[in-house]
Amino acid sequence: MATSLQDTFNAPFVFRADWKSAFEDDEFVKVFASDILENYILKKRWYGGKASTLKYIEVVDHFKIASDKNTYYGVLIEVNYKEAFLQHYFMPVAFMAEDELDTKTLIAPVTLNGLEGYLVDALHQEDFRRLVFESIVSGSKTDVFNVKYHRGKSLPKDTKYVSSRFMGVEQSNTSIIYNDTLVLKFFRRIYVSTNPDYEISRFLTERMKFKHTPAYKGSINVEMADDNITLGLMQELVPNQGDAWKYMLEAVDGVFDNLHNKKIKIDKLPDLELFKTIKINNIPPEIIDWAGLTLFLRVRTLAQRTAEMHIALGGDTTDTSFTPTTYNGDYTVWLKNRLIYQFQNRLNTIENNLHKLDGLALELAHQFLDKKKDIRKHFLNFDWTQLKSERIRIHGDYHLGQVLVNGDDFYLLDFEGEPESTIRDRKVKQPPLKDVAGLFRSFHYAIYATIFNNKDKYPFEQEELFKAGELLFNYMVGVYLDTYVEKAQEGNLNIGYNKEIAFLLKYCILEKAVYELGYELNSRPRWAVIPLRGIASIMGY
Repeated sequence: MATSLQDTFNAPFVFRADWKSAFEDDEFVKVFASDILENYILKKRWYGGKASTLKYIEVVDHFKIASDKNTYYGVLIEVNYKEAFLQHYFMPVAFMAEDELDTKTLIAPVTLNGLEGYLVDALHQEDFRRLVFESIVSGSKTDVFNVKYHRGKSLPKDTKYVSSRFMGVEQSNTSIIYNDTLVLKFFRRIYVSTNPDYEISRFLTERMKFKHTPAYKGSINVEMADDNITLGLMQELVPNQGDAWKYMLEAVDGVFDNLHNKKIKIDKLPDLELFKTIKINNIPPEIIDWAGLTLFLRVRTLAQRTAEMHIALGGDTTDTSFTPTTYNGDYTVWLKNRLIYQFQNRLNTIENNLHKLDGLALELAHQFLDKKKDIRKHFLNFDWTQLKSERIRIHGDYHLGQVLVNGDDFYLLDFEGEPESTIRDRKVKQPPLKDVAGLFRSFHYAIYATIFNNKDKYPFEQEELFKAGELLFNYMVGVYLDTYVEKAQEGNLNIGYNKEIAFLLKYCILEKAVYELGYELNSRPRWAVIPLRGIASIMGY
């Protein structure tokens, strides 16, 4: 093992300081921030600055956490970019001799005051994972740096550490499964503000007793004078059969298979106007024969759970972070500024990426550019004085990937908000229908992704499949809206009447589709056709 580890790096970094005082040593901090970290974090999945040019990294603060055997550091770093912005990240760091390593994922070989070893991400050391778990269970607070470990009301005081392991592949955060019953999400990118995922998870569990999200079990926050930095969130591990995106892809694939297997004539299928509500027992028998009943039953359940989530999020009259509020001029200015800026950004992106598009995507892109004045006008046409509904805290990044399938039911998770938004923007109260719009865009994606990923499987012209897909989408939306609106109104959630609901849905779906367009053009231009088609459909051109 020694040679394989050593071969990965050049010679070790040598420091006079010892580990227990390393972050008080100027030279160690300087080399750690520049030579060591710059090389390391660029390769990590959780590092969100890959599209920008790194200027320099700075260690802005650190705190110690010690077990019986080892000293660890929680390190807060600031990454500065040449594009004149910065991001903050959290890294737990350990120094281990080679025979103590639990991992081959190393930050760098170092010699500290004559001792040879390796700097590693402390999450890869079981001793550290146990230490964090026990700190949360005891609900302790460290004097240094005001690190507060909080044990949730539903986590018993006598919970013992049994085991820990990583959950799946590393994404933008790192999740650890404890005792096969709990999951602790470490937020890699951090904000000088409580993370909405922690805030909403704790509120839904402890205040509103909402059962269809993983229960809040504990957290790690750094307490500051005017706000908190959330480092970790512990929740129950919910038994599940994967996410609703995977479920929907399989279900829609079956629906398209039926076109051929049941010899369905697409042109003869009865149409349904978009946003027109429909009860399951009123769906024409030809549609049930084609798409099956199960899909619509699942859509109805998901609508019910979404409405219950929104009723809970808008159901508190004492906590001002969660009390419903009306529309006003300030919100309208914030919304329009944000959307016009985003829209201009997408126009620039599409103009710069036209050469990557062909066929239908290129045709729709030109249509989008031709209609840019109409789309901009639609975003500016937000008259708050006409709106009688209320705004609440919402999920903010609601799509099928944020929903777990649990038998015939669903759990809703990941309340961190839209990745492109600032932490302040994620906490702005918005129409609950924005979440509904996000889910509808996800339905649309599932339908088109199925067509694109199986183009040789279904013996139909692509245009015919698109037509069938739009029809299926309209029925899914109709069933969903029927249940959602009914449940929301039963729960006294003020979402407005039909005209207002239709206006907000159209507005929010257009916003979501324009948001998606930037992602697709930058990462997989072939799929830009999906948001472009969504924009064309909603604008009616």
